[in-house]
Amino acid sequence: MARDLDGSVIAVLGGGTGGLGAPITTALEARGATVVAVSRTSEPAIDIRDVTAGDQLLTLVTEQHGRLDGVVNATGIVAFGNLVDTDDVVIEELFLTNVLGPLWLTRRVAPALGETKGFIVSISGVVAETPMPGMAAYSASKAALAAGATALRRELRRIGVQVIDVRPPHTETGLASRPLAGTAPKMPSGLDPAAVAERIVAAIEAGTDDLPSADFT
Repeated sequence: MARDLDGSVIAVLGGGTGGLGAPITTALEARGATVVAVSRTSEPAIDIRDVTAGDQLLTLVTEQHGRLDGVVNATGIVAFGNLVDTDDVVIEELFLTNVLGPLWLTRRVAPALGETKGFIVSISGVVAETPMPGMAAYSASKAALAAGATALRRELRRIGVQVIDVRPPHTETGLASRPLAGTAPKMPSGLDPAAVAERIVAAIEAGTDDLPSADFT
């Protein structure tokens, strides 16, 4: 079902300075949405790794705006290297940030989004479709995120919440230059973040439930 974003209140995690969150924020605001951009370094800070992050987000948004119409999770971390060379703590951190945090957040914001018939955007990425050697733990975390979104799409449909899983190809967000561990392999130039952001926001407007990598080419 098509969605008019004008006048909506949308939280973007990683939306302040994030490589993809910032252009998503810009694209949403261009449609007339009020965006609450939060991150680990924003004020107040909201860290998706905190089990109470969703409660904090709801308090912040509802106190300021009285409602929540959508959540875009544009957070995420990456690590490179063969699994046997990857520290246990790195694997744990990948799953904490990329999987557990988003699930905890969704548990807490879903009822409020049900009241407004809102949406959640989950950005898993192309590695959820094509897991890569040298990125096993990262690929697994993103595949888990995508699987969760697929199941939640059916679970939350009962209360009117749309769940969109987004799997863009490699995008020049700068994330690969800030890995938790390892060094990024040589990759061809990625997509323009602004163009990817526009495609994601267009999918929200169109009521699209699934945005695979092929839809960005």
